[in-house]
Amino acid sequence: MLRVHTQTAGSMLTAQQPNNNIVRVALQTAAAVMGGTQSLHTNSKDEALALPTTESVTIALRTQQIVAYESGLADTVDPLGGSYYVEALTDKIEKEAWEYIEKIDEIGGAPEAIAKGYIQKEIQDSAYKWQMEIEKGDRIIVGVNKFTQEEEPPKNLLRVDGSVGKLQAEKIAALKARRDNAKVAETLAALEAGCADESVNLMPLILDAVRAYATEGEICGVMRKVFGEYQPHTTL
Repeated sequence: MLRVHTQTAGSMLTAQQPNNNIVRVALQTAAAVMGGTQSLHTNSKDEALALPTTESVTIALRTQQIVAYESGLADTVDPLGGSYYVEALTDKIEKEAWEYIEKIDEIGGAPEAIAKGYIQKEIQDSAYKWQMEIEKGDRIIVGVNKFTQEEEPPKNLLRVDGSVGKLQAEKIAALKARRDNAKVAETLAALEAGCADESVNLMPLILDAVRAYATEGEICGVMRKVFGEYQPHTTL
C-alpha cells in the first residue's frame, strides 16, 4: 500500500577515516531492509570528500548485494516482527510523526508551513542539534571526535577537470548558433505565459522548449522571472 524508497544518510559520512563509512552504510542498509524498504540507494564512502570514484560506487553496490544475498534479511517478510524494543521505537516514531502532522495542520497545511519556513527550520534545527552533540562529545563519531588518528590526505579522489566547463560553454555556443532561435523564443514565451497561469500544466511547455533546444538555463531563467527565487525566512 505504501512504496518506500530509502537512501543511506549522506550527512553521517565523515571526511576523516572515510573507510569507516563502508561500515556505516552497511548498517544503514541492513536497517532499511529490516524496515521493509522496496527501493534503496547506498551512498559511497568518499562522498564527504568529492564525487565518488568507480571503486567506491562499486563497494556501495556490493554492500546492497551482500545484504540481499548473504545476510538472510531479505528472506523474511518482517525480520524484526515481535521485538518489543522495535515496537516501542515504532510507537515513538508514530507519536512524534503525528505531533508534526498536527502542528503542520495548525499552521494551515504543508504549503503554508513551507511558506512560513517551519519545515526548513525544523530540518536546520535538527542538523544543528546533531552537530552540537558531536562538538560537545555527547555523540561519538568514530574517527571524528573519538578514536582519531593522524592520516595522510585522501588520494585518487575524483576531480572534475576545469576544462570541462570551457568545453561545455563552447558546445552551448555552437548549439545556439545552429538552432532555430525564433522557435526557441516562441516556446520560452509560451512557457512564461503558462507559468503565470496556475491552471496550466507546465511539463508539456517545458518539453516543447527542450525539443526546440532551449537550454536548461534559459528554461530556468523564464521560471525564475515569473516565480522568483527562494528566500529563506521564518515567521513562526
